[in-house]
Amino acid sequence: MKRKIHMELLATAVFAILLTLLCALFVFYGVYRKQVIGDLKADALVMKNMHIFDNISDLHPDAYDLNPDTLRITVVNANGSVIFDSNADFSVMENHEDRPEIHMAAKVGEGSGTRRSTTLDRNLFYYAIRIDNGRILRIAREGDNIFALTQNMMMTVVGVFVLLFFFCIMMANYFTKNLVAPIEQMAENLSEPGTQAAYKELVPFMNKIRQQHEDILKSSQVRQEFTANVSHELKTPLTAISGYAELIEHGMSGENTERFASEIHKNAARLLTLINDIIQLSQLDGGKKDVEYRDLDLFPLARECVDMLQMNAQKQNVTIRVQGGEAPVFADKQLMEELIYNLCDNAIRYNKKDGTVTVTTGIENGHTFLSVKDTGIGISAEYQERVFERFYRVDKSRSKATGGTGLGLAIVKHIVAQHGAKLTLESEQGKGTEIRVEFSEALKQHEIETAKQRQEVHAERSENGSSD
Repeated sequence: MKRKIHMELLATAVFAILLTLLCALFVFYGVYRKQVIGDLKADALVMKNMHIFDNISDLHPDAYDLNPDTLRITVVNANGSVIFDSNADFSVMENHEDRPEIHMAAKVGEGSGTRRSTTLDRNLFYYAIRIDNGRILRIAREGDNIFALTQNMMMTVVGVFVLLFFFCIMMANYFTKNLVAPIEQMAENLSEPGTQAAYKELVPFMNKIRQQHEDILKSSQVRQEFTANVSHELKTPLTAISGYAELIEHGMSGENTERFASEIHKNAARLLTLINDIIQLSQLDGGKKDVEYRDLDLFPLARECVDMLQMNAQKQNVTIRVQGGEAPVFADKQLMEELIYNLCDNAIRYNKKDGTVTVTTGIENGHTFLSVKDTGIGISAEYQERVFERFYRVDKSRSKATGGTGLGLAIVKHIVAQHGAKLTLESEQGKGTEIRVEFSEALKQHEIETAKQRQEVHAERSENGSSD
């Protein structure tokens, strides 16, 4: 960044120097031209007042000692014919009626101009004035045009440019260091809470970067915790499977072979469930590619889920039932089945003996809702915000005894977020828990557009894959 700022400052300085020198050259030439014309006008007025050229027939070209390198005097009749010239043979000179300074003098009494003389082939400054007898007296002086003036001043211009350029290099280096130093200092201490932006324009950027930095750290911490938890959760059933299998392998099971085999099967099932939940959560984190949004009714899905979990509920001495009515939503069927299953399974697992689980669907205040209410152990207020975290368990011993993975509610949270729904939890320790999901009909069009975009991307990737 320093190099870029430094180069841009130098480029700006070079442009400013060149523009300044060019403007100064034009201004100087304008002052120079005005001064020369002023001098010619003074000489012309003196000659007019002295009546030197009133009787041109008595005037011989050698009567006045005029330096041809300083002044040129020409007298022109009213019709434009040249009757006297101090530097050329006037008899062969063409009519001067069309000369700008002559034309202006004949019209308003005086005129001036700068151009290259066709007679002498030199650049001249002209001033013409009408004398008393109607003739035009013109005085000219050789002078450099702006291009010749530039060439004559080139060494001076180059010298000034070089001096200014080196001065600008030093100043650009100084300003660059002073401009960037506070930004570098802020970047080095960005993570410190007391760090302030050196410039007020950088405050939004600093806040954004600091927020992103905090999110990255938080995300990294979550990933580390997730990895540690996954390793621990996978290690537990694998250790049990390995231990029981080793006992059977060495013939040490005796009459407990069936029990050991049962433990291996149970831990393998738990391991498989855990792996499936991790895969499901990973897909939701990365954005499920094959989501198909369509119009659904949650009531039959809830009823199917309750029927599927009846046996599991009976093993836990829990009664599960469904009530309510039609609950239309625009959602992915597979994800809705996962949502209902995880809520019901969690309600059964953390319920009390002879407890109940009530699944309710319907429409309330214009919004479709799904409610899963149990009469289980409940959740104290200080833990209610964390139950949707991965692998978080309020009662770890009970969770392990019932085979919970600690990922069910985390999956629920992701599915709810993906469908733009609202998730609420009401619980009281020892009395039970109700988790309610409320869907907004206003989000339907948004979900349709999102689904179309994902399906198009998925189709495009499929075509690219097949073409390869």
